Amino acid sequence: MIAFRKISQNKSFIAVARTAFVTLITGALCVSQTVSTRAQSASVPIVRDAEIEALVTDYATPIIKTAGLSKQSINIVLVNNRSFNAFVDGRRIFINTGALLQAETPNEIIGVLAHEVGHLAGGHQFKLREQLANAKTMAVVAGLVGMGAMVAGAASRQGGLAQAGAGVAMGGTEVAMRGLLNYQRTEEMAADRSAVTYLANTGQSAKGMLTTFERFSNALALTGTRADPYRISHPLPRERIANLETLAHASPYFDKKDSAALQQRHDMMRGKIAAYTGGGASVLQSFRKDPQNIGARYGDAIATYLNGSSQAAMSKIDALIKEQPKNPYFQEIKGEILLKQNKAAEAAKAFQKASALDSRKSSLIRMSYGRALMLTGTPANLKESVDIIKASIGRDRESPSGYAYLAQAYGQLGDMPRSDLASAEEKYYSGKIQEAQIFATRAQRGLKSGTPEWIQAQDIISTKRKSK
Repeated sequence: MIAFRKISQNKSFIAVARTAFVTLITGALCVSQTVSTRAQSASVPIVRDAEIEALVTDYATPIIKTAGLSKQSINIVLVNNRSFNAFVDGRRIFINTGALLQAETPNEIIGVLAHEVGHLAGGHQFKLREQLANAKTMAVVAGLVGMGAMVAGAASRQGGLAQAGAGVAMGGTEVAMRGLLNYQRTEEMAADRSAVTYLANTGQSAKGMLTTFERFSNALALTGTRADPYRISHPLPRERIANLETLAHASPYFDKKDSAALQQRHDMMRGKIAAYTGGGASVLQSFRKDPQNIGARYGDAIATYLNGSSQAAMSKIDALIKEQPKNPYFQEIKGEILLKQNKAAEAAKAFQKASALDSRKSSLIRMSYGRALMLTGTPANLKESVDIIKASIGRDRESPSGYAYLAQAYGQLGDMPRSDLASAEEKYYSGKIQEAQIFATRAQRGLKSGTPEWIQAQDIISTKRKSK
């Protein structure tokens, strides 16, 4: 099931968020923004879903391996945004749900991921930090020189000198900005070339990259926008196509197509995203060329469930289960439908089956299983739900939903100190530090001093709130 939330915090995580293929920065010096994850938590809504995460990870893994980054624990983060975009920070690749929905083939998304891996492998984030610092220094120096000339002109009553000083200040800023933008355009082209190499090394086509750039070129033409090529952070799509076309066609894998199985998984991902972000109308629009596609039927079943027609949704998901009885994600959606029908015990069985079928052992599915057991309300199930949810959190420590379920389970068991501690963790990873500290303080009153749980609460209490 898709779950939406803001990006979680990480005390030590500092990121340079950089835009991938599409954004054209015109006139602003801040082509890249250095922010903490805590700051991002207020502006980057992320999506958690076991099925989508598994698929995108499968897309990225061979690319990451051939780029020599396997030991760096690169994570893929899904962003709830309709635009076709992706970017990287320290060890994370962020990709918008809009990109996943709009890309009709796996190869298009694999090309996007290969480009982002190119940035990571090239160390572009760290180099861009240096360039940004240099650009700011140039702008500051030019500003000081210009202001000095303006002051001298005013003191000597020489208006021409004062005007020249203003021109120096403005000109220095413009030079700094253009230099930085030119540097970033160079990095983008380098990432494109690296991407083509990675694709060839993994026996995949670069055709998807060209398709993506064609999409951007057509979209840009439709807007009638005439961008100054010296005032944008990325090369124009036509320029990128021209630079990559010969290299892409030279690969022996250029005409290789995605496997039918991979294409089917991609279609089901698109159907799910369409249903959750745009409802039934979005599903119909996304599969207008092939309304009987399994992705279309999957999306329709989910949209029907979200629309409140749980009985009709159950019939549709049961038909899909009959077609693919070993698909864990169909069982997962069935569990969600049963929960909506207030059939917690049956839902628990569906989630248990989904978990058993899931070769990836997703913590998200296990959390749902634990939640369903907890909702049955029986003492035995409550104790088991705590164990299952805790084990799931052990594999996914920044999941607010997991802590929320755990707090509820402990509450039903009457263990309020641990319920408060779980609530504190849920608030902490949701970016609500002050609320987290209130719950942590309350939890400490019922926990034995010096125990791991007491120390866990103290860590939250000791966290410094970000000044506004």
